[in-house]
Amino acid sequence: MPDTKFSVSMCVYGKDNPEWFRTAVDSILNQTRKPDEVVLVVDGPVPQELDDVINPFEQNSIFKVIRLPENKGHGEARRVGLNNCSNELVALMDADDISAEDRFEKQLAMFESDSKLTIVGGNITEFVGTPDNIVEARVVKSDDASIKEDMKKRCPMNQVTVMFKKSRVDSVGGYIDWYCEEDTYLWLRLFLDGAKFANLPDYLVNVRIGKEMYQRRGGTKYFMSEAKLQKFMLDNKIIGLGRFAVNVGERFVVQVLLPNKLRSWVFKNFARKTV
Repeated sequence: MPDTKFSVSMCVYGKDNPEWFRTAVDSILNQTRKPDEVVLVVDGPVPQELDDVINPFEQNSIFKVIRLPENKGHGEARRVGLNNCSNELVALMDADDISAEDRFEKQLAMFESDSKLTIVGGNITEFVGTPDNIVEARVVKSDDASIKEDMKKRCPMNQVTVMFKKSRVDSVGGYIDWYCEEDTYLWLRLFLDGAKFANLPDYLVNVRIGKEMYQRRGGTKYFMSEAKLQKFMLDNKIIGLGRFAVNVGERFVVQVLLPNKLRSWVFKNFARKTV
């Protein structure tokens, strides 16, 4: 079905860089399979420079721009975006990353070849400064069984790459606020609902990173959110008590005990690969 329609859901925030945002949007408009609809949620007030980039999209027929008067945060903004998507297939996109030009073509081909699929993601490269300065990559498992096994240890999907069936996501409650973990919480609920997962072996998105990325992945609040997620997995028999203890222990060391510099080293050496 080469004419499969799909939406792209994006959120933009007041602190986003206007130039990076423009580049992110261009990367989805210049795809080999172009979206039929782009739902853009403006989460709260934005500065004039960023608004100057957003305003023209409101005159573009494929854009649906939704402005939230106050900042609601990642989970609620994602929920609003998804609720306003018109098509069954929805791809996620962040406001400062760059999608490979054939990303959607490859994902659509997966859905068109397997009607049982619920969600398709892929690998990411990560860059600092300019897009060609790629410093590392996050590679994920590809097949459904391996993804579900990996889910017991870490998030098995790169959320910035995913395309999924809206009806299946809606059926498990959609996006629900969970500090820094809304996406993983959604994947777990889809897992419990019997969804079929897949990841392409390709690098689908080039992700912009910086030192602050590792700061965001540390601290007591972040650890407590992760620990509660592990408890959810234990209560729902996704993991056993032994794996629960290991997961919580590892996260306590990395997220609470380690300083940012060491946390960065751990992520780069154990959760990433050199490209």
